[in-house]
Amino acid sequence: MSENPLPAFEPDWLALREEADADARATAPLDPLRVHLAGRGAGPGARPVRVADLGCGTGSQGRWLAPKLSGAQKWLLYDVDPGLLSLAGAHMPLTSADGSPVGARMCLRDLGSITGEDLAGVDLVTGSALLDLLTPDELTAVARAAAGAGCAALFTLSVVGRVEFFPSDPDDPALTEAFNRHQRRGGRLGPDAVGAAGAVFGELGYRVLTFESPWRLCPERVPLTLAWLRGWVGAALEQDPEAAAGGYLERRLGECERGELGVVVHHTDLLVLPEGGADHP
Repeated sequence: MSENPLPAFEPDWLALREEADADARATAPLDPLRVHLAGRGAGPGARPVRVADLGCGTGSQGRWLAPKLSGAQKWLLYDVDPGLLSLAGAHMPLTSADGSPVGARMCLRDLGSITGEDLAGVDLVTGSALLDLLTPDELTAVARAAAGAGCAALFTLSVVGRVEFFPSDPDDPALTEAFNRHQRRGGRLGPDAVGAAGAVFGELGYRVLTFESPWRLCPERVPLTLAWLRGWVGAALEQDPEAAAGGYLERRLGECERGELGVVVHHTDLLVLPEGGADHP
């Protein structure tokens, strides 16, 4: 899954990365999104904005996005893990940017089963660190469901397969390539997700906008960087045990602990807007 060094969707890992996620997410999509929502008659002085958060985890996307949009909001939180879903529901913001109420309803569902009918009346589908976990069929199902509802979609923090280290190491490229292949296991899109999503939504008549959203790790975030390094190197070596010479992980961990390592993990945020979306109230 997306840079996850701990068991899938481990709450401790999600909590550790939340601040870095919030800092990394692009804010540039918010203005065109607000214009789109206003065109649908949702937002300040109008009806509530209706948002479906797919694969919500512990709810970090809602905690980041809800306070940045004005007007009343109604969120549908979708996840297949009841424990994570409970955390998300318990920690959603209560008010939006202008103090209007924010409500949330939890939905225990697998994303592959969501249809346009489920999203009827929704203005925005959103998700964080989600697209790279999907298979092509799952991505197509999500895109068709959104298109069936005529709603916009904002997907943040999709990995793109590029990591920068300062200083660099001769083994960095081989490890990056091995990690990217690990991301694609099981037919998942991994670092190909943004391009694939853009193509699928484009074929469905959407306008596709992309925005860089890099993680900036050590030296500012040592605990997160240490956890990320262990997971990133571990996944790469699981895929290709010959990708790095012995001692790479220990070297990098030591550099991080001494404040001598910088890491940028590149992501892309994707905003897709239905052409003529304002015609779908």
